[in-house]
Amino acid sequence: MKRLISTFIIFLTICSVSSANEMVDIINTFKADKNALRGTYTIKESEEYYQRFFQFYDNWENRIKEIKFKDLTPTEKVDYVLLKNLIEKEGYLLNQDYKAFEEVASVADFTEILFPFIQERRRGKQPDAKVLAQQFKKAEEIIQTKIKQLENDKFQDWLIAEKAAGIVTSFQQGLKEAYNFYYAYDPDFTWWMESPYKSLDEDLTKYSDFLKENYSKESIKDDGSGIIGKPVGRKTLIRNLEYEFIPYTPEELIETAEKQFEWCKQEMIKASQEMGYGNDWKAALEHVKNTYVEPGKQPEAIKDLYDHSVDFIEKRDLITFPEMAKETWGMIMMTPERQKVNPFFTGGWEISISYPTQGMSHEDKLMSMRGNNPNFSFPTVQHELLPGHNLQFYMNARHKPYRSVFGTPFWMEGWALYWEINLWNKDFPRTPEEKMGMLFWRIHRCARIIFSLKYQLGEWTPQECIDMLVDEVGHEYANAEAEVRRSFATSYTPPLYQLAYMVGGLQFYALRNELLEKGWTEKQFHDRVMQENMMPVSVLRFLLENKEIPEDYKASWKFSTDFK
Repeated sequence: MKRLISTFIIFLTICSVSSANEMVDIINTFKADKNALRGTYTIKESEEYYQRFFQFYDNWENRIKEIKFKDLTPTEKVDYVLLKNLIEKEGYLLNQDYKAFEEVASVADFTEILFPFIQERRRGKQPDAKVLAQQFKKAEEIIQTKIKQLENDKFQDWLIAEKAAGIVTSFQQGLKEAYNFYYAYDPDFTWWMESPYKSLDEDLTKYSDFLKENYSKESIKDDGSGIIGKPVGRKTLIRNLEYEFIPYTPEELIETAEKQFEWCKQEMIKASQEMGYGNDWKAALEHVKNTYVEPGKQPEAIKDLYDHSVDFIEKRDLITFPEMAKETWGMIMMTPERQKVNPFFTGGWEISISYPTQGMSHEDKLMSMRGNNPNFSFPTVQHELLPGHNLQFYMNARHKPYRSVFGTPFWMEGWALYWEINLWNKDFPRTPEEKMGMLFWRIHRCARIIFSLKYQLGEWTPQECIDMLVDEVGHEYANAEAEVRRSFATSYTPPLYQLAYMVGGLQFYALRNELLEKGWTEKQFHDRVMQENMMPVSVLRFLLENKEIPEDYKASWKFSTDFK
């Protein structure tokens, strides 16, 4: 009898494992299929690319509908909702891009005669080089005609012009790849195509440059800051917030940030008074900026701050730090080029330290040192290492790694920012200078919500954003400029990225408070979060509170926006 029971238990375990793996395999297949298609259809600004990915997302929407939601386990239901949301989000963003593509696709009519060459290259078909040379020549003639036509028909604004130029550049890159596949390997191809390719490639560069500048002069591309971004508008912001399960409008988030901004300002005045500067918090901030260490000493200062934060957290038993995580993090120095868009250190598997290099001007060296003084760095070392990004990376590689596809800055940056809030409430800073350092970054994150949303709504220019960071937060000008450039002029930061720090942190803090009221310890909460991998916090809430998530779950959790 005991043997029969044991056999039955083993059978149930096998069935349970099989069921639990179903959504994992589906998610992994989605991710692998998408990566495979991206590796094949590399000309992203082309009709071929858009149509293939429309088909991809349509197929996956149908596949999701075939899954019997009611038969899934609670964990599988969460994964189902996450995958369904991701498919809808990526399909929506693809459609937004395609609308912009359609508007100017005619600039690349000439590609129709050359696209078969690129497609057939994927399977190694030997081209008729003599015919292909003639087609390249024909494409050049079409381009010249296009330029003459468009000189008197300018695009409405610089955003449309950028899209048009991007279509040509995308095709040019695909053409180069196909050409290099045959060049020097196929003698006939090389003999016929070397000169036509070089000539067409030069024309494509000229054409792209022409398109980029062929817009109405009433459209202002550069407000004088030299930072060129692309505001997405209110409608797209709201859709993106919905996909992140954030039930607040941009205006509500700005209002929340402004209230928090004022709280930070009052706390900075208190710290200023402790330092002997009265209500002149800006004077106190200047004093703190000048506490920088000498060149060459910054890595040691970072290590000291790391040791203090880990010791502080472990003494209070707030979270589990695996010994290997403490053993394997590393340091690198940030390059001067990267410091132009990120003037402060960053973290992950390693901490990247931003500090002056030999080739910088004297003024830039001082701004870098002042902006990375130990008191400013005090709250952010743990943000980048343990228990922030380094621990996130470490644990994500070991717990439910399939969920990496659901990555969101509200989880990644929100978790690290949450620790700044939590540690402040535990009297983490030891001196008024360290308080000022923590408050400087807290108010900076409030400012990020305000300036990034106002920019994306089309209300502020990049220069106004820079001025706010200098005048209202206390940034060095070069650091403020780099911060705004990083926010709007790089692929690193999508529209919601900058507000995700504080908003994600508030979500984690609200969830923490809910669970502590239900009898959880902080350590239980923190360890569990690190074991679930990435996802929007409101979805994580269902897992941690052991609640069934609805199949059609939409943003509804009105988490507290009070961080005190």
